[in-house]
Formats: sequence, C-alpha cells, structure tokens
Amino acid sequence: MEKGLVSVIMPSWNTGKFIAESIQSVINQTYSNWELIIVDDCSNDNTDSVVKQFLSDSRIKYFKNEHNSGAAVTRNKALREANGEWIAFLDSDDLWLPEKLEKQIDFMISHDYVFSYHEYEKIDEEDKQLNIYVTGPEIVTKRKMYNYGYPGCLTFMYNVKTMGQIQIKDIKKNNDYAILLQLCKKADCYLLRENLAEYRIRKKSISHDKLKKKLKSHYDLFRYCDGKPAIIAFWYACWNMWYGVMKKIVYEKNI
Repeated sequence: MEKGLVSVIMPSWNTGKFIAESIQSVINQTYSNWELIIVDDCSNDNTDSVVKQFLSDSRIKYFKNEHNSGAAVTRNKALREANGEWIAFLDSDDLWLPEKLEKQIDFMISHDYVFSYHEYEKIDEEDKQLNIYVTGPEIVTKRKMYNYGYPGCLTFMYNVKTMGQIQIKDIKKNNDYAILLQLCKKADCYLLRENLAEYRIRKKSISHDKLKKKLKSHYDLFRYCDGKPAIIAFWYACWNMWYGVMKKIVYEKNI
C-alpha cells in the first residue's frame, strides 16, 4: 500500500464512445498521486484502441478479462490490482471535475474520515447538462445505507488501511451497492457538499429497468450477496424501492 496514492477503479465494457473523456477527467485531476486501473470485460467495440492511446502515462494500468464476466468480477479484479491508500471509483462513461480528488482527500483528512461521498450533476450521452443536481444525507450510517445506496459510485472514496480489501459476490446488478454494504459496516459515510462529478444517463442504462426487474435485483443483492434470509431480503428490497422514490423527491433537485 502506497501512502497518499489513490487507486481509481474503472471497469469497462463497450464504452469506446465515452471512455476517452472518462480517462481524461482523471488525468486532469489537480491531485496527481493516483493510479487508474482499467479492466475491460471483453468489449467488442473500439474500447481497446481508445484506451491504448493513453498507456504512455505510467499511472494508467490496463487489464482485460479472458471471458466476459460481468461488472462484479471486473471490479473485483481491479480492486485486487490496487496499490493505493485510498480507493475511488469511476465508471467508463462518467466524468470527474478537476478538483474532485484534491477536495475529497482534503475533506477526509481534515475531519479524520475514512469513508465519504459528494454531490454530482447528471448529463446525457452528448455531454449536455440535464440540470439535475444530486445530493444526499449529511451522514450515511449503516441503517441509512441499508435503506438506500445514497453515494453514487462515481462519488465515494474510502481508506484501505481502515476498511481492508473489498471483494463482492458475483451478482449481475447492484454490485456497486454491494461494495457500499460492506463498507458501511465498518464506518459511516460523510457527505462533502460540493458537485465534483458528472453522471451520464444513457438510454440503455440499467438505471431505467422496469419495476419488477429492479425489485429482483435488490432482492438478489440482500439475499445472495449480503446473506440475509429470504423474507428479510424481500423486506429490504421493498423498503429500498420506497427509499429510491423518496431520494428523487428529497435529494434530486432541478437547477
């Protein structure tokens, strides 16, 4: 583990249209002590050729799965390759603002936090602002995290020394939430009240799954990944859906 180093976890699959911008948003960080770990899950578009253009930067490490394995396996592989004191996540179609790492690390060190997240805005596939600003609770305790996975994947960061290495079970969806459920058992997550990222809404995003599929994916998360008994997993899944609605009402604002 290298003190002060941030390991940025970036799984990729068929994001050749977007990944150059995502990588560039890491390169543009005012905090320069980072490593970007990209693991590609057998993309069949031009992702490979796009990423290779950036490999002259020794901080960028590129791995490829032998077989298409899904996001959970891909994230696990990237996490095993990480050498940093801090872990942060950026999907290969999302963007960070230039001061994201600097401000979030300063926030955590100055307050002695080991787990934090921040606010973000939503953009579309053409980088157009959707004028939707997303925030969350000041402190996300274990109880609140089970209610809903408030920290967006592109926003949360944690200290490896305190939290340990994270590996999750192979679930098809909600694998970023599975990481949060492991982390929240060890520390509360604190909100940095500043927009430091842009989350891309895509037409085929799983965020727009139908209700029944969403309920099943939440049930699978609590039942098979978190090990809850079936009835409790179903209760959490239903409760989670309700809090998802409430989050949009309380914590998503049109600007």
